[in-house]
Amino acid sequence: MPTTLPSGYDTTRTSLHRVAVHVLARRRFAVTGRFGLRVTPGGFGTPAFGDPDHEETLRVAGSVLVRERRTPDGTHTDVHPIPGASLAALAIFAGVDLSEPLTVGTDTPEVGDVVESLAVDHASSAVLATWFDHGARALDRVLTDLGPVATPTVAQIWPEHFDLGIDLDAGAIRTNLGASAGDGYSPEPYVYVGPRTADRPGEAAFWNAPFGALLGYGAVAATTDPIDGIVGFFHRGVGLLAS
Repeated sequence: MPTTLPSGYDTTRTSLHRVAVHVLARRRFAVTGRFGLRVTPGGFGTPAFGDPDHEETLRVAGSVLVRERRTPDGTHTDVHPIPGASLAALAIFAGVDLSEPLTVGTDTPEVGDVVESLAVDHASSAVLATWFDHGARALDRVLTDLGPVATPTVAQIWPEHFDLGIDLDAGAIRTNLGASAGDGYSPEPYVYVGPRTADRPGEAAFWNAPFGALLGYGAVAATTDPIDGIVGFFHRGVGLLAS
């Protein structure tokens, strides 16, 4: 991963966040009533949804929207470039009705101008995909280390805040661990430990955010092995809470 973010990262993240909510999550919600997303190859997407004869997956791979479908006639894969496309065009491609009301939480991003061209650059979308991939791999390693006693939830990308997160037991305290693509609090991506209580035991300097602790993109990118760096950060937070 590059040591600094591409200049177009913030704009790309904002555009892809709109796609995540108003194309991917919206389509899954229309069919199933659920809107959680997953880390997928080269980016993020839905899990497979729909009945067995009409199952589909929507995902963003780099800067391309991919729709995979099963029908009684067989399986089909269609792709649509995102850079320069409008949200309206992507919605038509995905079978989405943008006029239907949708909320994925109190901070659901607005649909916005559906005919304007989406500003997405390849370098920035690659960084975002790598960030989610590293976060997912780090979470898997932490869950392996902690074992079933941690009773973790399923790791999901929550469309509201565009972050990958799980919830688990850290001793007597339930906590969130995750990887955010960036938001109003921190424009750069970050990983976080977010206790579900007000407890902030030991090492006051570790708890550097209102919601708990974060480690920013720059600090992670400067490590020899970014995934090791994230795993170490997660274990440090869990260890403090367990103490």
